Formats: sequence, structure tokens, C-alpha cells
Amino acid sequence: MSARHEDGVATTHRVVILGAGYAGLSAAIQLASRVRRSGDVRVTLVNAQERFTERLRLHMSATGQRLAELSIPELLEGTGARFERGWVTAVDVDAKTVRIDDERVLSYDTLVYALGGVADTAAVPGAEDHAYTLDGPQDAGMLADRLSRLGGGTVAVVGSGLTGVESAAEIAERHPELNVVLLGRSEPGATMNPKAKAYLHAALERLGVTVRSGVEVVKVLPGTVELAGGESVAADAVLWTSGTRVSPLPAAAGLTVDAHGRIVTDAALRSVSHPDVYAVGDAAAIRQGYGVMHGTCQGGMPTGVHAAVSIVRTLKGGRPKPFRFGYYHTPVSLGRHDAVVQFTHPDDSPRRLYLTGRAAVRYKETVTASPWPTWGRMKKMPASGAFWPRGGRFTRVGQAR
Repeated sequence: MSARHEDGVATTHRVVILGAGYAGLSAAIQLASRVRRSGDVRVTLVNAQERFTERLRLHMSATGQRLAELSIPELLEGTGARFERGWVTAVDVDAKTVRIDDERVLSYDTLVYALGGVADTAAVPGAEDHAYTLDGPQDAGMLADRLSRLGGGTVAVVGSGLTGVESAAEIAERHPELNVVLLGRSEPGATMNPKAKAYLHAALERLGVTVRSGVEVVKVLPGTVELAGGESVAADAVLWTSGTRVSPLPAAAGLTVDAHGRIVTDAALRSVSHPDVYAVGDAAAIRQGYGVMHGTCQGGMPTGVHAAVSIVRTLKGGRPKPFRFGYYHTPVSLGRHDAVVQFTHPDDSPRRLYLTGRAAVRYKETVTASPWPTWGRMKKMPASGAFWPRGGRFTRVGQAR
């Protein structure tokens, strides 16, 4: 393992990872486990909270269900990685520093940027002030408290994507006294095959969820959601799951970003403007043969692992390999006792194969709980984390179907 040299004296190579979501934590565990015996690489993981946020279960937290409290320092135990708690307030790519809480400064030689996205409540007037989000346990807890005190009335879930569907189903099941309305531009399950989509719609109907697709929310007011065309929907609580936005930090730092503010990467997940910065997970605009990847846990963890492996290869004098990833499923919970799993081609288009009912519930739970055994294996056998579907011809740029 090579290291920097100053005046002929070897110095430690400092890797700072910003964000401890699925992608950032995967990068930290993978990298630290690979270099812990070398002694010349220091890995520091920065996150605002010590608790790991299970984003895949936040719709459960929003209905008052208690989740395990997972400690990030405990998840890092045995790897040698250091944990630094605090909010990232600035990145200086010229000085190679990161400012934490406007008080502390961390220097780096290699930076891994993994600060993911949040609900885009800025896109529609009133959403920021009057809608709840599922950006973290605290946000989900505030919605759970509101729902528990309603006793009746209507909950509007804005956004008919997977988060909106899972949230609407969970709320309807846990609070049958509430009317749940799911509002969105597209049909729920729009990317599924017809049979899987029909199953999803039947489940929502069974749970009493009113689906309004083909609508656009233009304003959120206290007690009301206004739609394009002048119609309004009365709502005692509004959950916003429509669209995501990323932090303005990368753009402010001078990193090349796309129209959504995500860091544009090369094939190896390095910033195209600053190759000593890797971008992973929702924070990165990663192009594959089928287009730019969308944020999911199934794709986020491999990006973190790939960045870690690439850093090790570079420190050893090698060149990082291109990142390739193909999607393989879309699991959707429909309350605690039902689910649908759509298996996909690598470009995320639906296959004929799908699961429903109890088999889908078990599958979904296995997927949701899979990070813990995966990270545990990576600590003992780092190479075990470097296996995921590469996607074949779908992920070769210029050769997608």
C-alpha cells in the first residue's frame, strides 16, 4: 500500500467519507476492512447522527411502529474506521478540507461523497411548511404522532412512487379510521408488468386507499391540497413523497453536477472535475448503458463498495475499474401482511416473474434486513461484498437495449 511522502517520510493517506447511509456505510466498512492491517490509511466516516437510518422502514416508523436502534459506531466496530458526528457545512475541494458544524475542519486526500437526497418539498409552494416527510426517524416520528391524534379525517400521500405506495398502504392498515388518498402523476406500480400492477391496485383497494393518478399538486395549504386545474383535496395531514433533491454543497464547492445537483462521475465513480472525490448513492449521477441510475438501496451499496475497492487499487498503484450495475427486483410492501415483488431486467424494465402475498412479504423482509449480514461478512471477508449483478450488455454504454 503506497502512501504520501513529505520530506522522505511516509504519511497516512486520509480518506473521509461523508454520509452514513447504505452507500456511505458500505464504503466505510469495505475500505476500512481492506486497509486495517496496512497502517498507512485512515478512514473517517462523518454523519449527522449516530443512529443509522433504515430508510427502507421509515414508512413503518411513520405509523408508530418501533424499529431497532442501530448504532453507526457499533456497525463500524472491528474495522478500524473512525466515526465523526456532525453536520457537513462546507467542502473545499482546492484545500481538500471538510467543515463540520462550522466549527471543525477535516483534511482529506481522498473524499467519498455519500450525502444522499431528501424529499423535494421546495418544488411546490406550501409543501415545506405544511407537509410531513420521511427524511429520517425524527420526521417519521412527527407524522406518527400527528396520525395518532387525528382520530378520523383524511391523510393525503403525495407521490405515487414506491415510497408513496408503501406509506399509503401502511397508514391505511394501521389507521383504518383514516381516509387515505394517494395522489400522483403516474399510476401506482407504473413500471410493473400488468399482473403485478393489478395485484398492487387490488391490495390498495382492499386497504381502502383512494388512488388519484394523473393529477399534479400545485400548492399545499393548511387542511387542503390544491391540484392543477383548480380542484382541491381536503387533508388533515399531508405526507410528501414526490421527488427528491440533493444538498447544494457539491455545486457550491465547484464540483461538476447535473441538472439535479448530483455529482457527475466517470466510469469509476470519480468526479469528472475532481478525481480525488468519489460520489456514491443518491448523491451521484452515474451513467450506465440504460441511462443514469436512480437511487435505491440495491444500487447504492454496490456503489459504496466499488468506490472503496477503487481507492485500494489506486493506493496500490493500479487503476480503478469501471462500475457496472444491473437492477434485479422491485420489492414493495403493502402493509405488514402483503407485498408484491417485481423482478426486473438489468435496465429496471419488468420481467414476467413476480411474487405476491406471504412469499413476497418474506422476500421483502429478507431484502430489507440484508445490509446487516452483508456488512458483517465484509468485516471478515471484504471480497464478499464485491458481488452484485453487473447487468451484461444493458450496462455497457452504447449497447443498452
